[in-house]
Amino acid sequence: MPEPFCEPDPSATRLIVVDKGGWDAWSADQPNAVRHWLAAQGFRGSPGSACPVPSDDGRLAFVVAVLGEAASLWDWAAVADAVPGGTYRLEPEPPDAETAERAALAWALNAFRDDRFRASETPPVRRVLCWPTRCDRAAVVRAAEATELVRTLINTPANLCGPAELAASAVDLAAEFGAEARILVGRELLEENYPAVFAVGAGAAAERAPRLIDVRWGEARGPKVTLVGKGVAFDTGGLDIKPASAMKLMKKDMGGAAAVLGLARMVMSAGLPVRLRVLIPAVENAVSEGALRPLDIVRTRSGRTIEIGHTDAEGRVILADALFEAASEQPDLIVDFATLTGAARVALGPDVPALFCNDEALAETVLAAARRADDPLWRLPLWEPYRKAVEGRLADVTNAPEGGAVGSGYAGAITAALFLQTFVTPLRPWAHVDMMAWNLVSRPGRPEGGEAMAMRAFFALLRGRYGG
Repeated sequence: MPEPFCEPDPSATRLIVVDKGGWDAWSADQPNAVRHWLAAQGFRGSPGSACPVPSDDGRLAFVVAVLGEAASLWDWAAVADAVPGGTYRLEPEPPDAETAERAALAWALNAFRDDRFRASETPPVRRVLCWPTRCDRAAVVRAAEATELVRTLINTPANLCGPAELAASAVDLAAEFGAEARILVGRELLEENYPAVFAVGAGAAAERAPRLIDVRWGEARGPKVTLVGKGVAFDTGGLDIKPASAMKLMKKDMGGAAAVLGLARMVMSAGLPVRLRVLIPAVENAVSEGALRPLDIVRTRSGRTIEIGHTDAEGRVILADALFEAASEQPDLIVDFATLTGAARVALGPDVPALFCNDEALAETVLAAARRADDPLWRLPLWEPYRKAVEGRLADVTNAPEGGAVGSGYAGAITAALFLQTFVTPLRPWAHVDMMAWNLVSRPGRPEGGEAMAMRAFFALLRGRYGG
């Protein structure tokens, strides 16, 4: 059981949660002493605020908190963040299982702290919630543990989390759930025909050899679901090196790999009746004599060749091998997660991942699941008129379109998705998530640092689609 929860306890402090729309009626209905106290504290019922209220003898009677009008996961997290330390029971109890789960998960996410590298003498405020009666505890624990895994992996500095450590995390996860894990290392990638993964990772091969992480779980006869995650443990930009300002957060460039491991944990923990496969090309994009050069031509697992227009567009190159292998088994569904383009961030900002999908019904189902899970996604088009921009001059495709049908610097997220789609062959239902994987500022339930974006949305999709 996660630390911020306890069994129902009638002696716990009452936490009265009032939605913003009902605040005026609730406060007007209180005894004079309570109304005068709230006025004296300057408490006006702003969403995400809380106020302790004393009893006649001066002891704490209850804490009142105000929920935002949307009553979203993050509105509940604001409530959890606003109350002082203590042990609480919700009053009234959430009226249904969905609300109870949302409230409890918000409480768990708000409790997350990553203090592994800090010698702190100030303990965090400890807020404990009695499990709501109607709450699906297993669902809350599952989502909270998966989020912790993703956030912790992304937050870990690159000197402590390279391709080897990322592979070790996958092996540990596989062992926990009885899954099979196979790791190809270094030149084994060439022997097993993953040349694009090797080419990108060759710049760091001497000390941090590239890897292909391959995890399988579930009954062989179940519907096949394959998750692919971009695992660039650190991205210098290669020989087309990034400026310092752009390189600072590049430990998060394995955020796609972390996300698929978190989603895999949720799927396996829930026992969904699927045949799950997780593919993660894990590399470091380094500067060395072995690094890719501009206009190098790289052969891929599919046989198609890639012209390296820019060495900093390496994520799509390693995903080319992984996506082709994913499609080769003709699974029921392929989903890839990647911190792929700055263009998606320019279009949608840091909080909203871009969704690309080659199947209309699947796209609508994904977006509906994202809304239910309070885990946003926004669909961008696989715009066919731009496909010509992905064509290479001397190779089949280029990893950095310039000019032509799109124009230099335009539609970067779309052309990157079109590049990836080239390797989803034979054609299968496929969704691509281009995400930030990082909170730039701290907010209730969402501390600054690594974030599990779109993970809960896709778990909701899989649970709805396959049951369990």
